[in-house]
Amino acid sequence: MDLRYKSTRDSGLRICASEAILKGLSFDGGLFVPEKLPVLDVSMDELKDMTYQETAYAVMKQFLTDFTEEELKGCIARAYDGKFDTEEIAPLAKVGDTYFLELFHGATIAFKDMALSILPHLMTTAAKKNHVENEIVILTATSGDTGKAALAGFADVEGTRIIVFYPKNGVSKVQELQMTTQKGGNVKVVAIHGNFDDAQSGVKAIFEDKELAKELEEKGYQFSSANSINIGRLVPQVVYYVYAYAKLLSNGEIQDGEKINVAVPTGNFGNILAAYYAKQMGVPIGKLICASNENKVLFDFFGTGTYDRNREFVLTSSPSMDILVSSNLERLIYLITGEDSGKTKELMDGLKGNGSYSITEEMAEKLKDFEAGFATEEDTAGCIRRVYEKTGYVLDTHTAVAAYVCEQYQSKSKDLAKCVVASTASPYKFAKSVMTAIDGKYENVKDFELLNELESVSGVDMPQAIKDILDAKIVHTLECDSDKMKETVKTLLCV
Repeated sequence: MDLRYKSTRDSGLRICASEAILKGLSFDGGLFVPEKLPVLDVSMDELKDMTYQETAYAVMKQFLTDFTEEELKGCIARAYDGKFDTEEIAPLAKVGDTYFLELFHGATIAFKDMALSILPHLMTTAAKKNHVENEIVILTATSGDTGKAALAGFADVEGTRIIVFYPKNGVSKVQELQMTTQKGGNVKVVAIHGNFDDAQSGVKAIFEDKELAKELEEKGYQFSSANSINIGRLVPQVVYYVYAYAKLLSNGEIQDGEKINVAVPTGNFGNILAAYYAKQMGVPIGKLICASNENKVLFDFFGTGTYDRNREFVLTSSPSMDILVSSNLERLIYLITGEDSGKTKELMDGLKGNGSYSITEEMAEKLKDFEAGFATEEDTAGCIRRVYEKTGYVLDTHTAVAAYVCEQYQSKSKDLAKCVVASTASPYKFAKSVMTAIDGKYENVKDFELLNELESVSGVDMPQAIKDILDAKIVHTLECDSDKMKETVKTLLCV
């Protein structure tokens, strides 16, 4: 059956998956969602013997129904190959009583590789299917990880250009160098004077600018997005939660049908929304534990029913979560309104205009699958140190936020279900914060001087992604004010 996609702000709109991937964002500012959430047509008993690539096909074929088997399997094969440093693609590490789903074994050592390794292939395939002749301009805002993963994925991909905006002084040194040293004739990186929310709002405004779209069309360009607002980013993330459950079953850690909990460090809400989609597809997931850092807008939302971004923006040691406007939450809001696009638009207009909105009690009742918690900077550092001292396993700062929140939930609820924590980045991306958490003596040592020390402490070889930037030449130095992003894009494209 052909699964169509509609906008969260216009339920009357219906387009196929490949069109949704190409557009990224609906013309009305809404996000594309499937008209119904599909279910798996294979059992967990069958899935437990599948490779990651086979699992990816079993999941993604349910969402991307206008891709042929040959097209989709081709995209998967090109995405999940030797660029990952482990054959499993997403290993499941048992540490004490917790299972860490390691999503950082790709080219840029962050979980964004899981989706951004395949998005360029999905997009170029979609372009051919839809007879697109324009050059596709990928426009992306990043809080640190999406940018590099998107740059690496789209670098020198024929028929595409990519422009990435990131907050100056709002990402780690490793993250910044990964972006500013990126090679590729079709890539541009711009540091904005502002925070991630400024970058994300600027990108959304450019997408919604019909005059600019017309100018671009005349020059032979069209925009698309590599952010998690693109359904082509979200669908591949569903795969690893299905894979994690199947691996637990295969390893004899759980019985078929036994419920597990999932804890996800999240800022933009896409990663945990993917887990929710996996649950709706039939994966026996109990609680979805939403973990925030000190930018705890999601924690407050789940506790009060009010989403309010009117607060201080905090720069933390987990910068990929330093976000106050969680774009993907709109997809969940749409579902709990009963797929009422008018109500969803009203709430999102409230967020844009007043910086807040509140949901009804009836809507809140539909959020019972979720638990929420947050970790302070001290909590995060303490969790890294405690896990290391107890097991020798080294967590990055984002994973530690989720591990801490998971511990707190288990302690409070006495829920004994096994828990999978999404481990979203290599500790090498945040060496200074990680090593300082393990031992305060590293406080005054520079980031790059700690890499060899981290290798010794963790017993894990330094990833190639880190080695590659140590002597790499900086090729991107462009900066702009957050209100000049549109003009910057026009200049870069000579429009």
